[in-house]
Amino acid sequence: MLRPNEVRQKLGAGEEVYGLFSTLPEPTMVEMIGCAGYDFVILDTEHTLVDPQRLENLIRAAETTGLTPFVRVPEADPGAVLRALDAGAMGIVVPHVRGRADIDATIRAARYAPEGMRSLNGGRGPGFGRIDPAEYIRRANAEIMVVALLEDAEGVAAIDEILAPGGVDLVLPGPGDLSQSYGVPWQVRHPRVQEAVRTLRGACARHSVPFCAMSTTPERRAEWRADGVTAFVLGEDRDLAARALRAHRERTAGRE
Repeated sequence: MLRPNEVRQKLGAGEEVYGLFSTLPEPTMVEMIGCAGYDFVILDTEHTLVDPQRLENLIRAAETTGLTPFVRVPEADPGAVLRALDAGAMGIVVPHVRGRADIDATIRAARYAPEGMRSLNGGRGPGFGRIDPAEYIRRANAEIMVVALLEDAEGVAAIDEILAPGGVDLVLPGPGDLSQSYGVPWQVRHPRVQEAVRTLRGACARHSVPFCAMSTTPERRAEWRADGVTAFVLGEDRDLAARALRAHRERTAGRE
């Protein structure tokens, strides 16, 4: 059943929020992320094969621990937006936002009239009838977030036009794909990539849109905090698990 979006509330109050990408489609992993104290999880359905029933169970796992579930949908797929929201997602992460049209299409799919034209449905969102339909529409439009993932040089160049009309609740840079877009694949610390990320942050400040930094070190987070950033993605469950497994083996068995 639809509940208050704690990430939205915390961002509005100037509090810090922390999240992870989740590419391991296992409810237990999502539950572990919540128990570890993260505020939100971005469930990946763009790069990961997740059927609708499994996605619903991943969202349920997040809900059991108070973890706010966002879903990264495949590019330009309004049907995926609808299914993720009907399953209980509290935010849609839109990949490869290159222009305002990408946001307008997502808003149309993610919000009910008069803001959009999300298809009407019952089910778990309105608590199988516990929430009055008109009240559910109002609350869903107020709570569900549209998160723009900027991964292309075109999107960086158009960021002011993307944000100016409103409707974007959070901006997240994608340094990996940005590096490829600028011709330096996986060189995420390249000056061109770093300048693109700073450009996105500056536009967010101008348009009063929260910016979410991809940050995996305390030093980098301190820099972002000094710039007023309060939202952070701290990595991906798959990478964290792989590093932990390698480190465990090296500690307990030594190198060969």
